[in-house]
Amino acid sequence: MSVPCQILSGVYYSSVIPKRTVKSFKTKFGEIPLPVFFPDATRAVIKTLDSADIENTKTPGILVNTYHLYKDLGKRVLEKNDGIRQFMSWNGAVISDSGGFQVMSLAKNSEKRGFITDDGVTFKPQGGEKIKLTPEKSIQFQMLLKTDMVVILDDFTEPGCTYEEAKDTVERTILWAKRSKEEFLRICKKERIDEKNRPYILGVVQGGEYLDLREYCTKELVKIGFDGLGYGGWPIKENGEFNFDVPRVIAKNSPESYLLYGLGVGKPDEIVKCFDLGFYIFDCVLPTRDARHSRLYVYNANSIDEINVRDDNFYSFFDPSKQKYYYDNEPVSKACDCLLCKRYSRSYLHHLFKNDETTSLRLATIHNLRFYSLLMEKLREEM
Repeated sequence: MSVPCQILSGVYYSSVIPKRTVKSFKTKFGEIPLPVFFPDATRAVIKTLDSADIENTKTPGILVNTYHLYKDLGKRVLEKNDGIRQFMSWNGAVISDSGGFQVMSLAKNSEKRGFITDDGVTFKPQGGEKIKLTPEKSIQFQMLLKTDMVVILDDFTEPGCTYEEAKDTVERTILWAKRSKEEFLRICKKERIDEKNRPYILGVVQGGEYLDLREYCTKELVKIGFDGLGYGGWPIKENGEFNFDVPRVIAKNSPESYLLYGLGVGKPDEIVKCFDLGFYIFDCVLPTRDARHSRLYVYNANSIDEINVRDDNFYSFFDPSKQKYYYDNEPVSKACDCLLCKRYSRSYLHHLFKNDETTSLRLATIHNLRFYSLLMEKLREEM
């Protein structure tokens, strides 16, 4: 494999980032203006919330996971419900992740839990039957889910791997991308799904920290032809900082009409910087997981109108479990209009967390999701 390298003194240099021409995300219900943040509803649920709760946070879509739904739900339920949306009574957009992250988190971490070949990945769930997921099976199942965007199965480049190991993951990702695209087109033809009504199909760029591999992978995926590309793999450097060089490489080598997706990118300040590079779709477990651990995101502003995401410190964290909020009758945030902030006090939320009430997790999760939907609204004003 011949990989072009453009690295000088540790800094990557390339052409100017093309300005994105795509401004909306098409769904079965119409178009959603970009950017968007889709929280992870891995098994078609966000813990402690129902679909109405999610909708009330003005969250336009969710992300579901192919591997977990394939393992836990199967095909027949989806066929009877005409897809995942009707099954969970959800009226918004849905993206289906391919199961690529589980290639790393499960199959690669332990031979007892699975293994990977060029044909696909075999998972060995504890106490269950083996599950073989190929690029074709991943696409087939995602088409059964009837989501608005399907994602190709990719070989996750593990953090800290050697150049040769990263190169292998890139080659396998490209191989799987070709097979995924072929299967996608076959299904669309068989089921007579025309260009207007088909879901988006997203390629995933791998290559780890090696920018020449990232560029090569991006260009090869563009040759295959997708509606967009995702920033795959681990985005954090060894020093704990976000690696912005990688999304920059992807953006610079992608057609301006492509949707760019920050897979797993979830810290608010990192979202803003990736947005500036042309990434307009994001998903992450952070807001919902943090909410369940008494970590709420709040804007450093006195009203929604005063929120400025261009300030260096535009947000901070609120921990309702701290004793100092025992008598505090103020809302968690004045720059929020969620159920928690409009109706309940810091004191009441402190009481709920102190007594391990499930309602505390629900209200905190609702709040964090509204924080993220407000972030998207503020960035949308800049489009």
